[in-house]
Amino acid sequence: MGLYAIRACLAGKYMQRSLCTTSNSLSSATKTAPKVTPLSKILIANRGEIACRVIRSAKRLGIQTVAVYSDADRNAMHVDMADSAVRLGPAASVESYLRQDRVLEAAFKTGAQAIHPGYGFLSENVEFAELCSKEGIIFIGPPASAIRDMGIKSTSKHIMSAAGVPVIHGYHGEDQSFERLKQEAEKIGFPLMIKAVRGGGGKGMRIAYTPGEFDSQLESAKREAQKSFGDQVMLLERYVERPRHVEVQVFGDKYDNYVYLFERDCSVQRRHQKIIEEAPGPGISSETRKQLGEAAVRAAQAVGYVGAGTVEFIMDPQQNFFFMEMNTRLQVEHPVSEMITGTDLVEWQLRVAAGEPLPLDQSQIHLNGHAFEARIYAEEPKNNFLPGAGPLLHLITPKPSSDVRVETGVAQGDVVSVFYDPMIAKLVVWSSDRASALRKLRSCLSEYNIVGLNTNVDFLMELSSHPKFIEGDVHTDFISQHYNDLFPVKPITDNLVSQAVLACILNELKVSSSQQGSTRDPYSPFASYPMARLNHSCHRSMKMTCQGVTYDVVVTCCENGSYKLKVGESAEIAASARLSESDNVTSIELNANGEITKSRVVFLDGNVHLFTKDGSVAFATEKPAFLKSLGQGTIQQGGAVAPMPGIIEKILVKDGEEVQLGQPLLVMIAMKMEYVIRAPSAGVIEKVNYKVGDSVAKNAALVRFVSTDRK
Repeated sequence: MGLYAIRACLAGKYMQRSLCTTSNSLSSATKTAPKVTPLSKILIANRGEIACRVIRSAKRLGIQTVAVYSDADRNAMHVDMADSAVRLGPAASVESYLRQDRVLEAAFKTGAQAIHPGYGFLSENVEFAELCSKEGIIFIGPPASAIRDMGIKSTSKHIMSAAGVPVIHGYHGEDQSFERLKQEAEKIGFPLMIKAVRGGGGKGMRIAYTPGEFDSQLESAKREAQKSFGDQVMLLERYVERPRHVEVQVFGDKYDNYVYLFERDCSVQRRHQKIIEEAPGPGISSETRKQLGEAAVRAAQAVGYVGAGTVEFIMDPQQNFFFMEMNTRLQVEHPVSEMITGTDLVEWQLRVAAGEPLPLDQSQIHLNGHAFEARIYAEEPKNNFLPGAGPLLHLITPKPSSDVRVETGVAQGDVVSVFYDPMIAKLVVWSSDRASALRKLRSCLSEYNIVGLNTNVDFLMELSSHPKFIEGDVHTDFISQHYNDLFPVKPITDNLVSQAVLACILNELKVSSSQQGSTRDPYSPFASYPMARLNHSCHRSMKMTCQGVTYDVVVTCCENGSYKLKVGESAEIAASARLSESDNVTSIELNANGEITKSRVVFLDGNVHLFTKDGSVAFATEKPAFLKSLGQGTIQQGGAVAPMPGIIEKILVKDGEEVQLGQPLLVMIAMKMEYVIRAPSAGVIEKVNYKVGDSVAKNAALVRFVSTDRK
């Protein structure tokens, strides 16, 4: 059967189904009641924060939980939280979390009645949902038919159009030849959105702003789609400029009951991936809100949806909205919907999967207050948000409460792995209105202190403080439009330098006093400070380096425990300071010329990390001479380097080949995304240092070549 014949059948299926879903009460009364199977044990076929999230709700309901893990996750939090756990295989997801046979084997072995797929991995895999049904395992998600209908974007557009859901028209045809796609692109016009029909999460998605960009963007989208979904089929749509990404949380049960839990705004994104979400959407009228919800319910009805789903819309500045896609799973950002409706959507999933009806009807669901979710990522925002990996050497989070949630799957000492998504946690806050919720979000972000790898916490603080974001003027181009504001060059003030210097000195005092010196006299001044001299003000010169700049500081330790500091050529500062500890958090309070400032402080590997209400900054103390000498005489290796840890996907050059500035050399896969590594200058490739499939560390020299650029 051809694609268009399938679409016609699906449209017919919707029209037939719509006749029996016009009224929840009518359909519930006429439909045979499904069998209720109380769940006593479930397996979570996922990892990280979503696995932990599911385990918490299951435990509250008295349901036993089974975790699965890869070799990289043997000591992960979700494994520790679950009642039992089963190994799936090596770290690579294709050998572990994507192995359907091993996941099902684990379910049979442990006696789990149902499998919760979380999000990502197998959550929207039609074959896996069908296999669970065939093997008598409950799949905690929608029917395989709904996943299939909504998983292919071109097919879903036709179903939505038949259901009366607004859609943007484009090319969704079977002819996928380059010539046909190019022809259709020219008909639609530019800018143009290129999407993988089985895509999601920004993968297999590119924007061609001009006809000249179309060829390369199409090829890149196809490669990434093949890697992520095993399918290169593309659809083309006109790109709506200054759009908002607005989505609606829907829920259906086996009795044909459907509800919506209002909308979320997920407009602010980087790399086409969400970074901060809120509910409800700012500035959306009550009339539009109702229209959004009803359209989302029609979408769910059209495919006989069961469980939690999200219908995503693109919205223009006039609040006209159009169907984009339906995610047939629980979304990462579902907590904001829970916060404004007082619900537990994972509990709903478990109850509906067991055959129970929805616990509430639409009239019982009320919107209360405002919620934000900020995704804490291991990444480098100033380097195009390149994903990162590494150890969480120091991790302090805000204190959870009824209106502050920290959804995470890692703890201090854990490693953010190159094999999986780099999200560290989700910070979720609620308050009675948007302004107060936003203030709470900023305050909590300042309490999220991480050392060991780069994160986006400071960027999120800048974003949530931006005047346009505060106004609610959000759209998907927000970051690029306000880039300079979101990445300000902040001066390193004398006050910050003074905090870092005195934090070092006070920490030394603390360490030396704990050792009681070498005098064996605890009352001796030499016991508390080895450099102490009676009737003398001690002078000390220190060098502190921050953001590539070294600050020369002269410190005078006065008799009364105060200090005088001179930073470079600046005026002398009269200061006093003290360190304090509470709940494993060390803080410094500095009084500089009568002005008192407070910061959190972390000492690690010769560095002093300050966390202020405006962001974080790190100072390196001067290395001893013998360490500095080790760096002399080294030769820098010419070549293109890996911007982040990853895996070599494709090699585009060979030894001896001449290359030009900016020419693609290799393609890397990192955190499920594709990155093209380009030549840093014109030259000749001497050697390609890696082969396809190799894992590489950050800053690894990928190729060696001789530059021919004479500039």
